Amino acid sequence: PAAATAAESEDGASGSFSYAPLSYFSTDRMVSKGPRETKDWGTPQDATRKLDDDGTFRVGAWYCTEGGWPSPNPKAHTEVFYVVEGHGCLGDSDGARHYFGPGDTVIIPKGHTGRWDVHSPIHKVWAVNDHDRIEETSDPIRAVVENYHGFAPHRMTTTTADGEPLYGMADAGTARTFYDVGPTKVGAWTCDAGSSFPVGNLGGKRFYFTVLEGVVFVTDSRDGSARRCVPGDTVMLRAGFEGHIDVMETAKKVWTLAE
Repeated sequence: PAAATAAESEDGASGSFSYAPLSYFSTDRMVSKGPRETKDWGTPQDATRKLDDDGTFRVGAWYCTEGGWPSPNPKAHTEVFYVVEGHGCLGDSDGARHYFGPGDTVIIPKGHTGRWDVHSPIHKVWAVNDHDRIEETSDPIRAVVENYHGFAPHRMTTTTADGEPLYGMADAGTARTFYDVGPTKVGAWTCDAGSSFPVGNLGGKRFYFTVLEGVVFVTDSRDGSARRCVPGDTVMLRAGFEGHIDVMETAKKVWTLAE
């Protein structure tokens, strides 16, 4: 099935959202990019498919077979991805290694250099924030891996009005922000069934999430369009979106906010 996009405003961007079930990102629907010419082991071949792109923030998925390659050029943007399947490792420029697998969330900050190793075929859903400046101050810039157990209930805290980036209100479930650097924030959120939260105008912000557990409805208040979202589904709320989120079954999601 094709990705679904809510009714758009005249500029084709603000005031709407994009949605895709995991099947939209199945490997047989991706566009092959061919073999990696810079590989130094294995036979890595990758493929990708985009969901949405507003020129600054974009969302899609990627698949790659086993192999490794150096990545010496500074990364041009900050990338966040959720690992659907597969195992791999990101190396920093000093040789430090960050392993990841299914259920993990990985952040590669703008300016990062190092290497990629794919130990078993990787399928990931990604979000990219193409911001202007390198925001990390560490030397070297390091990749970040947050394991799925980091979203366990005892690691989350009740949301407050200034600590919940999407709903902007207290007691909007429980949440944990595990990356907050410059214009990019990444975290996890969970909420009990029966809850409903308004989403005020996001202004210039964009918001992406992948549903990990439960069922939520996303509704655009401007045209009434809505989508039922289940585990594996991906949503991008574009700049200017207004609407509400209804939790039908106790839900958990991993999210990225781009400013």
